[in-house]
Order: sequence, then C-alpha cells, then structure tokens
Amino acid sequence: MERRHVFVYGRVQGVGFRFGVERAANTRRVAGWVRNRPDGTVEAVFEGELADVEALVEFCRRGPRGAEVERVDVEPESAEGLAGFHLAG
Repeated sequence: MERRHVFVYGRVQGVGFRFGVERAANTRRVAGWVRNRPDGTVEAVFEGELADVEALVEFCRRGPRGAEVERVDVEPESAEGLAGFHLAG
C-alpha cells in the first residue's frame, strides 16, 4: 500500500479539477481525498497500489481540460489504510 500527499499549483480551481481527480481515483480504486485550498492550489492524498497511485499523480500533472498545471509537489507518506475517496472541505 502506497500513499502520496500532493499539492497542485496553477489554474486548478474552477475547472473541475477535484471532480476529475475523484473520478480517476474511483476508477482505479484509490482511497483518499482532494480539496481546494484558500491559496488557489489543490491538495490531495492518494492511497492504494503503487501503479494506481502513480497514475493519479500523473493525472494531477496534466489536470482536466481547462486546467493549467504549473507545478506538482509530491510527498511520500506512510499509508493509514483509508477507505473510499471523497471531496474534502
């Protein structure tokens, strides 16, 4: 089980970024959450099999149509055994 904490910079709010991440996570059965931050970035946590987690990180590097990703910071963390994926406050 792998876990990544991701911060996405650029034009990533107001373009369906969180919903795209949620869809991709559910398709790959990755657990975690995604949320908009007050500074205009998007923050997410992904837990699952390595290939699936890395696919989600790669999705964040591209973003959905309309997003303009400038930078993605990825921090490996210890898995907590999360279940399900949701949009966080």
